[in-house]
Amino acid sequence: MSSNILEKTVLDVHHWTDSLFTLKLSRDPSFRFDSGQFAMIGLMVDGRPLMRAYSMVSASYEEHLEFLSIKVPNGPLTSRLQHVKPGDKILVNKKTTGTLILDNLLPGRRLYMLATGTGLAPFLSIIKDPSVYERYDRVVLVHGVRHVADLVYGDFIRDHLPQNEFFGEEARHKLVYYPTVTREPYVNQGRITDLIKTGKLFEDLGVPALGTEDDRVMICGNPQMMTELTTYLDAEGFDQGSNAGPGHYVIEKAFVEK
Repeated sequence: MSSNILEKTVLDVHHWTDSLFTLKLSRDPSFRFDSGQFAMIGLMVDGRPLMRAYSMVSASYEEHLEFLSIKVPNGPLTSRLQHVKPGDKILVNKKTTGTLILDNLLPGRRLYMLATGTGLAPFLSIIKDPSVYERYDRVVLVHGVRHVADLVYGDFIRDHLPQNEFFGEEARHKLVYYPTVTREPYVNQGRITDLIKTGKLFEDLGVPALGTEDDRVMICGNPQMMTELTTYLDAEGFDQGSNAGPGHYVIEKAFVEK
C-alpha cells in the first residue's frame, strides 16, 4: 500500500435517509487540506484498497474528518462503506486536491455555491472557513434535491453555524441558504438550472441576475446540472477557473466520471 494511505478510525456514522449517510473519522496530524478539496477514501476489499473521491465536509481546522456519501445498492465501495461502525478502520489517502477552492476564483462581491445531492459536501467545508466571509459581501448556498428528507445539514446551516464563536456573526449577516426540492411541495421548488435561467433565484434573493463583475460561482453535483450550468455561464461571458489560474466560476470534475 502507498505510504500516502493512512488507516483511520470511524468515530461516528449518521444515517440521514435510506440513501445518505455521514462518516466521521479520526484525523492524522499530517492530513492537510484547503476548504473545498477532496481525498480518496475507502476500504480493503479482497486484499486491495478500494478507494474513491470524497470531498471533506469538515473544516480544514477541525480535529476530525467528515464525509457525506450516498448508498449505491450494488456500488463496489458504498455498499460496504454504509455498514461500517464506530471503531472500524477506513483508508484515507492524505494527498488532497480539487478545484473548488476560493483561490481559484477572481475577487468578487457575491459567491454562489450551487450543489445537488452530495455535491453539498465541499461547500459545508467552505462555509465553515472564516476567510469566505472576509472575501465576499454575500455567500449564497443553493442545495437542490429531489425530496425534502435529502436536505441534509439544513439544521446545522440554519441554527449551528450562526452561533459559531469565531465567525457566527459574519455568517448571520452574509450567508444565505436556499434549499430547493424537485419532487415534493416545499417552500422553494425547481431545478437549480431553471431557477437561474428564469431569474426566480435572484428574485427570491433580491439581487441582480448573475454578472461577471460581482458574481463568482462554484458548482458541484450531478453531471447534467454541471454541463447545463457550464454552458450557460460560458454563454454569459464567465471564464472557468482552475488550479492553473482563477476565473469567474469553478466546477469539480473529479466526481463526473464516477
